[in-house]
Amino acid sequence: MHHGGIYEDEIVGKAYDRALMARFFRYLAPYRLLVAAALTVLPLTIVAKLAQPYLIKLAIDNHIMTGQLAGLPRLAALFLLLIMAESILSFLEVWLLQYLGQRLMQDIRIELFSHVQRLSPAFFDRTPTGSLVTRLTSDVEVLGEMFAAGIITVVGDLLLLVGIVAVMLWMNLQLSLVTFSVLPFLIWIAFTFRRRMRAAFRQVRARLASLNTFLNESISGMALIQLSNRQAAEHEEFRRLNASYRDANLPVITWDAALYAGVEALSSVAVGLLIWYGGSEILGGTLTFGALVAFIQYIEKFFSPIRDLSAKYSVMQGAMAALERLFNLLDTRDTLPEPDEAHRTIPPRPAAVIDFRDVWFAYLGDDHVLKGFNLTLRRGEKVALVGETGGGKTTVTRLLSRLYDVNRGGITLDGIDLRNIPLTELRRRTGVVLQDPYLFTGTVEENICLGDEAARQRVRQAAAAVGADRIIDRLPHGYQEEVRERGANLSAGERQLISFARAVAFDPEVLVLDEATASVDTASERLIQEGLKGLMAGRTTLVVAHRLSTIRDADRIVVIHRGEKVEEGTHDRLMADRGIYYRLYQLQFKD
Repeated sequence: MHHGGIYEDEIVGKAYDRALMARFFRYLAPYRLLVAAALTVLPLTIVAKLAQPYLIKLAIDNHIMTGQLAGLPRLAALFLLLIMAESILSFLEVWLLQYLGQRLMQDIRIELFSHVQRLSPAFFDRTPTGSLVTRLTSDVEVLGEMFAAGIITVVGDLLLLVGIVAVMLWMNLQLSLVTFSVLPFLIWIAFTFRRRMRAAFRQVRARLASLNTFLNESISGMALIQLSNRQAAEHEEFRRLNASYRDANLPVITWDAALYAGVEALSSVAVGLLIWYGGSEILGGTLTFGALVAFIQYIEKFFSPIRDLSAKYSVMQGAMAALERLFNLLDTRDTLPEPDEAHRTIPPRPAAVIDFRDVWFAYLGDDHVLKGFNLTLRRGEKVALVGETGGGKTTVTRLLSRLYDVNRGGITLDGIDLRNIPLTELRRRTGVVLQDPYLFTGTVEENICLGDEAARQRVRQAAAAVGADRIIDRLPHGYQEEVRERGANLSAGERQLISFARAVAFDPEVLVLDEATASVDTASERLIQEGLKGLMAGRTTLVVAHRLSTIRDADRIVVIHRGEKVEEGTHDRLMADRGIYYRLYQLQFKD
C-alpha cells in the first residue's frame, strides 16, 4: 500500500477551529485599515442588494398593477443605479480581499521560511523536503483562497442573510415563517457536512505532501533512476501515490456535491412553499402580487450564498487543515539553543586551541557514533581524520561547526564551550568544504561570496588561492557565468574548486575539509593542494580524507575506529607502528 510508506506525511489530529482562527487573526493586526475598508464596503453592498427586490415590489404594486405609470421611469432609474452601485462595491470588496490575502500570504511565507532556516539539521534528517515545500507553497495559497472567497465574505453573507430575514419579517410575518420552515433542515445539513469535510481535507493535504516529497526526490535523482533502469518501478510508485491523492479527493467531491444538492433542493422547497401559501394569500386579498414577487427575489438572494456554502466550506475546511499544518511547523522548536546573555562569550581572534573532551554523540537514541572522543587542535595545525566509512569522521566536523550538539562531554574554543558562543560568530570563523559541493542558481561570483559584500571584495583573490581562477577565466562570461541548478553546467571538479574559493573568501580561521578532494581529478587535486598550502598558513585545519595520499603532510593524523580515537601521530610514525593506519594505507597502495 502507498499509505504509511516512506513518503507519507502526518495527518494532523483533532484541531480547534476557534483557537486556529484566533491565532491567525493576529496576522491581520498590521492591516487594520484594509480590514476596516473591506468591512465598510460589505454593508453598503448588502444595502444595494436588499433594496432591489423592494423597488420591484413598489413598481408592481403601485404602478404596473394600478396602471399608474407616471413614477415608473424614476423607479427604473433608481433600480439601475442600485445595480451599478452593487457592481462597483463588489469590485472594491473583491479587490481589497484579494490584496489583503496576498499581503498575508507574503508575511506568512516569510515567517515560515525564516523559521525553517533556524531549525536544526536533525529536523531535516527526519522531515521530507516535499512536505516542507507543500507547506510553504500550496498550504499558504489555500489561505489566500480563504480570504478571496471565505472568511470575510462569510461575514458579508451572514449580514445579507440577517438583512433578508429582517426585511421579509417586516413585510409579512406569516409568509416569512412558512418560508423559513426549511431552515432547521438546512442547519442540520450544514453542520453534518462540516464535520465530514474537515476530516477529508486533512487527508487531501497529507497525500499532496507525500506526492510532492516523492516528486522532489525522483526528479533530483533522475540520472540515477535512468542509469539503474528504475523508470518502471518509479512510475509504479508515482501511480500509487497519485492514486492515493485522487482517492483522498473523492470524499471531498462527494460531500461537496451532496451539500450543494441538498441546499438546492431546500431552496426549491422554500420557493414552492412560498408560491403555495402566497398564492392563497393573494386570492384572499391579504398579500399583493408585488410582495410575492419580492419574496421570491429575496428567497433567491437568501439561498444564493447558502448555495455557494459548499464551495466556501471547501475553501474554509482546506484552510483549517492548512493552518493546522502551518502552525504545527511554526510550533516546532527543534533548534540549536543560542547562549543566554549570562553565558554568551566570544573567544579572542584568532583562536589558539580547539578541544574535544570526552565527546559522546548519537544521531538516534543510544546508537553512539562517537564514544569518549578526545582531540586537541592547536592554532595553525593541520590535523587529518582517517578511518573506515561510518567510523565517525564526518560527525566530528559537524560537531565542530555545531550543526549538532554533543550528548555528553564538550567542545571548547580557547576554553569556551561552543554552546556559549553565538552560532553566527562560530560559523563566521569556520570555513567548511563538503564532499558534495552545493552550488546555487546564479553567477559564479554570487556562489563564491553568497551575497556578502565583504566576501565579494575577496572573490578573485580567493579563486586564485585555490586555483579556481584558471577554470573560471575559461568560462564564456568568467565570474558572471550563470550557474544552473546545483551547478549542472559545471563538472564535479569545477564545482569543488568554486566551493573551495567560497570557503577562502570568508577568511575563516578554522578550515574543515570533509572529503573535499574526493570529486576532483588528480590534476585539479594537485592544483588545490598547492593553493591550500598558502591558505592554511596560520589557520587551524581539520581534514577528513579517504585518499590517504592527500594527508601525508598533515601535522598529525588521527585514526577513528567505531567512534573512538585509536591512533594518533605523523604519517611516518603511524606507518612505523603498523596499526590500523598502516593496514588502511597498504590496502590503498598494495600495488
